[in-house]
Amino acid sequence: MAVSLQVIYPVSDGSTFDHAYYADTHMPLVQEHMGPHIDRVLITKGLAGGPDQPAGFHAVATIVFADREAMGAAMKVSGPVMADVANFTNIQPQVLIGEVIA
Repeated sequence: MAVSLQVIYPVSDGSTFDHAYYADTHMPLVQEHMGPHIDRVLITKGLAGGPDQPAGFHAVATIVFADREAMGAAMKVSGPVMADVANFTNIQPQVLIGEVIA
């Protein structure tokens, strides 16, 4: 069964997020190290939290794997990816691992 890893970057007072670095440097690093284990990736840049509401999140990365074993293999080689986080944000991201049901 497919599983997803969502990395969620919430907005808070003083939080920073460099979207250009994330797209141009960090995501290619994800592909380089974890790519062989990934089925697909969706990156969402926060624009709004509803009508006339600011976004509650800078970004959400959804990474889908064929199964838990593929995700485990990707996580084993994710060291350089994790080490790069401080280069584009001062946020401690939230993580959701889930079963893809639709």
